[in-house]
Amino acid sequence: MDKDESPASWCPSGDAHAPEAVVLGVRSGQEGRVVYLADPVPASQVLGEVPEGVEPRRILRFASHCVTNCVNRRGDDCTLVERVLAKPQASATTVPRCHLRTRCQWWSQSGVEACRRCPAVSTRHRADDELAELIADPTTTREQLDAWIATEAG
Repeated sequence: MDKDESPASWCPSGDAHAPEAVVLGVRSGQEGRVVYLADPVPASQVLGEVPEGVEPRRILRFASHCVTNCVNRRGDDCTLVERVLAKPQASATTVPRCHLRTRCQWWSQSGVEACRRCPAVSTRHRADDELAELIADPTTTREQLDAWIATEAG
């Protein structure tokens, strides 16, 4: 992302096939946390290298421009990051280095807490992970998430 590019907000959970899409990081380890790349790599240069039959979002995390017709958009805000922040954090985590931060919608909207949670966000989750499904569903409200979390904790 050069300094000359448009000042558009970027989504750290973006569309891999958007013309401006970049690889934000690679999923690693048992939990599939994102390990961020030092520099952006155009998604178009990487998608062809993903083995046939492997969903690219299973192994890579993409960033692309936020779009006005996104199902997670409410006015200028991203409701996905709001739902991500509703999930209790498992443990204290460091803030990862990220080349997207200065233009990231999540950072702009929610600051450092969004960055702490970002590595654990998955655009593909297991079908039996009910909380991940609720977080991914744009119709889920914060109240529904809080109720589910309270039920599971109690």
